[in-house]
Amino acid sequence: MVKNTTDVIKLSDSIPEIWALLNDKDRDAIVMNTRIVEFKKNEVIYHENDIPVTLMCLYTGKVKIYKEGVGGRNQIIRMIKPSQYFGYRAFFAKEPYVTAASAFETSTVCLIPMKLIEDIVATNPKLGMFFIRELSNDLGIADERVVNLTQKHIRGRLAESLLFLMDSYGLEEDGATISIYLSREDLANLSNMTTSNAIRTLSNFVDERIISLDGRKIKIINADMLHKISRIG
Repeated sequence: MVKNTTDVIKLSDSIPEIWALLNDKDRDAIVMNTRIVEFKKNEVIYHENDIPVTLMCLYTGKVKIYKEGVGGRNQIIRMIKPSQYFGYRAFFAKEPYVTAASAFETSTVCLIPMKLIEDIVATNPKLGMFFIRELSNDLGIADERVVNLTQKHIRGRLAESLLFLMDSYGLEEDGATISIYLSREDLANLSNMTTSNAIRTLSNFVDERIISLDGRKIKIINADMLHKISRIG
């Protein structure tokens, strides 16, 4: 439950699109029933096959949505950034989660009961349209990723992943370093390739002066070439 003024401000900042569509009564109901929870790095937020009960919105940090694969290898489906919603599709579909989610770094998440959201949607068509748009956008992105991850070659997939991370999380003050530090395994899981292929392709990009590496930090030297590699696949 949101207990103080600071948390109410945090909540309204976390869900600005939804907050703007609510009347005072519905806002009060959400404030009274929402939990704001901090997850530690690598802590699981929900497991595959769990029953969905909350709408989740990331306030701070980074979250990865992934599918557990054969032999312990995971496929990262999406990376969530602050103010993005997740974990609600399965509720509307009346099915358990088909993915899992974990905190990529220490993250604060707002958890709103989906039953409450469902009740509000029943009387608020604007909120219903909001979720239709969100689900439609997510479906379009998912469709595009399926095509790219199955049809592009390794170089194209890795280039696309680097551009995706750059667009999602931005760059540090130097204007070149991507503001997220992924392990080689996570980068491979995001790009649908083995870790060894990810390491080898990153090394090739370094040799070609497209990027530079400093541990987990990736600095973009030639974004135009990354776009070209991603485009030609």
